[in-house]
Amino acid sequence: MHEVMAAQGVLSAIIAEAEKQKARPVAARISCGMLNAINDEAFSFAFEAISKGTVCEDVKVTVEHKAIQGRCRGCKAIFEFEIHKPGCPKCGADNFELLPDAPLLLEEIEFETG
Repeated sequence: MHEVMAAQGVLSAIIAEAEKQKARPVAARISCGMLNAINDEAFSFAFEAISKGTVCEDVKVTVEHKAIQGRCRGCKAIFEFEIHKPGCPKCGADNFELLPDAPLLLEEIEFETG
């Protein structure tokens, strides 16, 4: 169900931008964090189903999953958190905090040219 709601939001945003640009969209890229992740296949299926009959029919949407970030409390370095190597890769400290997960974002829309 989460993927259908996400697909509807992305579809609405692409349609609005297509109207503004007076152009036909052909591809889009979205990103999301690992904890806010969406299932790529379920999202693609939902987007394809709800975009039928719209300017977004046949638009190819790709999903980029962004890594969880951590911040070392000692040296303040920001790093990609790895579950198998928890700790700061810069100073080796294991005293760190996880930063908020990346939200679902529509990063880019590609429009037909010419």
